[in-house]
Amino acid sequence: MSSLSRPVLSPVEMFGRRLCNRLAVAPMTRVSAHGDGLATDRMKNYYRDFARGGFAIVITEGTYTDKDASQGYDRQPGITDQRQANSWAPIATAIADQGSLAIMQLMHAGALSQWHDARRTIAPSAVPPLGEMMPAYGGSGPYRFPSAMATTDLAEVRNGFVAAARHAGRAGFHGVEIHAANGYLLDQFITEYTNRRDDEYGGSVSARIRYPAEIVAAVRDASPDDFVVGVRVSEAKVNDFNYSWGGKSEAETIFVALAEAGASYIHVAGEGRGFRESSSDKQEPLSTMARRVTGLPVIANGGLHDPDPADDVILDEHADLIALGRAALATPDWPRRIANGERVVAFENAMISPSASIQNTDAWFARKLAHGVHG
Repeated sequence: MSSLSRPVLSPVEMFGRRLCNRLAVAPMTRVSAHGDGLATDRMKNYYRDFARGGFAIVITEGTYTDKDASQGYDRQPGITDQRQANSWAPIATAIADQGSLAIMQLMHAGALSQWHDARRTIAPSAVPPLGEMMPAYGGSGPYRFPSAMATTDLAEVRNGFVAAARHAGRAGFHGVEIHAANGYLLDQFITEYTNRRDDEYGGSVSARIRYPAEIVAAVRDASPDDFVVGVRVSEAKVNDFNYSWGGKSEAETIFVALAEAGASYIHVAGEGRGFRESSSDKQEPLSTMARRVTGLPVIANGGLHDPDPADDVILDEHADLIALGRAALATPDWPRRIANGERVVAFENAMISPSASIQNTDAWFARKLAHGVHG
């Protein structure tokens, strides 16, 4: 297929703006902020490179929303106060100056926090997380045993998301993405085995999705009309790749609730699975289902680093946008290279191992360059 006719490179009107193509940078944990959660100059260049490379949307790494229990990792950036917001402003400007949409992902780690200085860990229910902390994010050993969230915790976390979204807007971001995927706090409410509450937030899927939907609604209500409020969901988690929702009806309930809460888009994350992989009784990719039952723009993520399958997803209307994670990390100018018919750099695990930091990735590229191998 000619690069000029690729569906994934076609412009589109969305979110009241004209996007140059259908490509977004997926949020990727980089554990590269200052110890106090301030964004760095290196982070500015890191995000600017994606926008300069032709991605229509740049979604940041998960950014913690309050100073109590939301932080997931050491050296994770925050957006809890004006000082942290000010550190993000040059990044938002660097993205926007290249004509790309700047979206900040807002994240509460919940039971999967592995931040060394955490005073406490909270979750929907006092359920020990599966698996162990992630070495690439600076953790080791089992996760801490979390405390079940009280009514005051529910209110404080909700207020944290709202305040964080306001800080992001003041910093110059065009919108935020509510992180309700990959096993973190809001996903812990959706997931049956981590949510054993007996109040209005536990039990049926309609009850389990209630709190994430309330977060989306609260952020939507507190934001300007043209501010994008997306939400990212997934079945699998960083600590449980095998989990699936309870069939087609449950998935549809989740998508509809988030749409009714006021989400601007739904981002369906693969987390170790390909775009088409889903439970057999769903009979269609989750992104296709989300698009069908909500009518919202949908971002598909997972195994779409090859432009031909990515084109098919757009052409066959399985999704409106494609999010690239590891492919973008390896080739920050992936859209421009594909448009020009140039080769891309293949992702290697060494780019994020032993650490998922920007510095580790820089060192990988430096080693390749020193050996005469470059993109």
